[in-house]
Amino acid sequence: MKLLLENIITSLSFPRTWKSRTLLNNLDYRFQGNDRKNRLLNLLLLIMSVLVFNLNAQTNSKMVLVPSGYYEPLFKNDSTEKEKVEKFYLDVYPVTNEEFLEFLKANPKWRKSNVKKIFADVSYLKNWKSDLEFGEKINPNSPVTNVSWFAAKAFAEWKGKRLPTVAEWEYVISSEKNIKNISEWYSKLSPDKISPVGSTEKNSFGVYDMYGLIWEWTYDFNTSLVTGESRGDGDLERNLFCGSGSSSSKEVKNYPAFMRYGYRSSLKANYTTHNLGFRCAKDFNQKNKEE
Repeated sequence: MKLLLENIITSLSFPRTWKSRTLLNNLDYRFQGNDRKNRLLNLLLLIMSVLVFNLNAQTNSKMVLVPSGYYEPLFKNDSTEKEKVEKFYLDVYPVTNEEFLEFLKANPKWRKSNVKKIFADVSYLKNWKSDLEFGEKINPNSPVTNVSWFAAKAFAEWKGKRLPTVAEWEYVISSEKNIKNISEWYSKLSPDKISPVGSTEKNSFGVYDMYGLIWEWTYDFNTSLVTGESRGDGDLERNLFCGSGSSSSKEVKNYPAFMRYGYRSSLKANYTTHNLGFRCAKDFNQKNKEE
């Protein structure tokens, strides 16, 4: 029976994490009893645990292929045209607390007690009880927040992925046609306890939670950066903060896009906030080579 269960676990393509190793190591303990009824009950419980863990792992790591298309920057001058976005893979869901915990176990330098302040400010993972322990308000399957751009980038690289660009991220959310709903969410205060990933409806690309849960880091977030230096900031950036700034925008009523632009321009790479997380992307050619 033990051999049968090992074959079941293998057939489920269960990820080789500490969970799968622990389950397999516990098989001998599970089958020490002589009571047939208890042994069958233990077998059933163990199979259910494997199924749940496997489902969570597959759900959280799943990516979708986003077809190529065109992204129109919010602000443009006479020389700015639509920017082509090549097809790429994007995580269906934001990275969860549970996934980030696995990253911390494998990369001690990114734990809250070890991370250098140049890479993350004092609010880094502030709702976590300790380096490897969630706080009371943390749901393992909710998006991880209070993470810096540096930490998000390191996680993505650890996974063999990267952060999506601004153009890719905006291209994907452009499929969300209900601007009113997005605006309403942006206008609300973020709750202390964030809902699990997948709590929102998926868009036409098959991606969940582009709004409704958290804000998200992008690889080139600082392309929106306004320095305040007149010689460094062009008219394009300064117009954002003028009373008539929206007149240079293609979509003057797309208030959520203005808010994202302004939010990104206020960030620094070591900043962390309670409603800022991330998801990962991967080049189309890169994923195909691996497969």
